[in-house]
Parts: sequence; structure tokens; C-alpha cells
Amino acid sequence: MPLPLTYLEAGETNGGTPLLVLHGLFGSARNWQTLARRFAETRRVYALDLRNHGGAPWAAEMTYPEMAEDVLRFLDDRGFARAAVVGHSMGGKTAMTLALNHPDRVERLVVVDIAPVPYTHTHAPYVAAMKKADLAGCTRRSEVEAQLADAVPEAPLRSFLLQNLVLEHGKFHWRINLDAIERSMDALIGFPDLGDRSYSGPALFIGGGASDYIVSKHYAAIRHRFPAADIRMIDGAGHWVHAERPEEVAKLVEGFL
Repeated sequence: MPLPLTYLEAGETNGGTPLLVLHGLFGSARNWQTLARRFAETRRVYALDLRNHGGAPWAAEMTYPEMAEDVLRFLDDRGFARAAVVGHSMGGKTAMTLALNHPDRVERLVVVDIAPVPYTHTHAPYVAAMKKADLAGCTRRSEVEAQLADAVPEAPLRSFLLQNLVLEHGKFHWRINLDAIERSMDALIGFPDLGDRSYSGPALFIGGGASDYIVSKHYAAIRHRFPAADIRMIDGAGHWVHAERPEEVAKLVEGFL
């Protein structure tokens, strides 16, 4: 059953097509707050928490068709016939699945640093480290961070993961469903078998030049599913291209919209 997603919203309701923003794995709507506010200068923007992330409900399963149906429910519950959709990484695969399964509901599609292909990248070690961390004995975030250091040596990535650490009533807990993410990792790094479906609407793919999530070998798969795709690479940017180069991403998205 599709879940009711939590969200952040910005911009005036002017009767135009809304813009939905979908975050990546271990992220939340808050990761896109700055860009969402910028996009909201011209349209109503909703940054969603996908299932098992942020404030959204938890579920045992999290396949891309299921997550796409959650987004479809969001549209239906608000009476939106269509939306423009921006998605990064896991959110990008969710957005692509929505466009392929319900092309009439997606006016325009922006996919950030992900392709409609399976990957071998696995984030299972991060999940294992987060689950293994002894939160009960911690009184400071730095104590939890120290427990992640071996599995996650990159400080910026640790800081990103620690955005999911919440202190309530004097105790730390993770606000993401680590068990479900762990069980669903194969589905999350994969891409669903959607037969010969394609989306002929306007599509923009933005990749980081220093990332290996969109490289030249993926272009054929992108254009097979999204024949109108415009692929733009931002030199020197990594997988979190929207965080590293927000101005360049914003200009590309605004021009496309």
C-alpha cells in the first residue's frame, strides 16, 4: 500500500505545475532545502521524505515501484494532475520509475547523478556500521562519529550519515529504517525490470564529472528509456553534485524548467 510521505514546501500556489524534489539514500527533504527555496521563486516546490527516511513512515520493503507509488499517492492526495520531478540518486531512480510507469503524471524529469541501470556500489558497510554503533552509552554526537570512523573514513560522508542521528529524551537513535534499507540494498542499487517502457517527455540528466554514477557507457541506457534526454556533466563534481556545485545545478534545472 502506498505510504503518505512527509515533506517540506515552499513557494506560492499559483495554479502552475508543482515541482517535487526526491532525495537520495540516507538523505531527507532537508538536504534540498536551499535549492528548493530557490526553485520556489517561480513555482510551488515540495521536497519529499521517501519511505524509511526523514519523517516518512517506515515499511518493511522499499522497491522503486513501491516508492514511485508513494510519490503518486502524494500527487493524488493533493489533486495534482502532473508534476515536474527532480531526483538525486535513489530519488532519481524513484523519479525515473514514476515517469516510466506513469508518464502522463510527469511533466518534466530531472535526474541527478544516477542512470537507469544496476550498480555494484553497495552501501551495506555503512548500514552495518550504523547498526553496530552503541548509541546507549553516548552523550555526544562525536562519540557516535568515532564509532563510524573505520567503516566510513571520509569525514564529509560521516557528517552526512550523522544527519540521521536524533537525540530525544536524552537518548540517541537513528531516524532511518536501517533494517529495511539493509534488506532492500540489492533492489536499491539495482533498477526494476520495466519491460520496454520509455518516457518521451523532456528529461535532463545531470552528472558529476568526478563521479562514476553517470559515465559514457550509461548514455545508451539513458537514451533508450528517455529518448529526449539531455545529459549534462559538471566537471570535477562528485556524486553529491547538488551539494558541491549548487549554483551550477540550480542554473541547469532552472533553464530546463
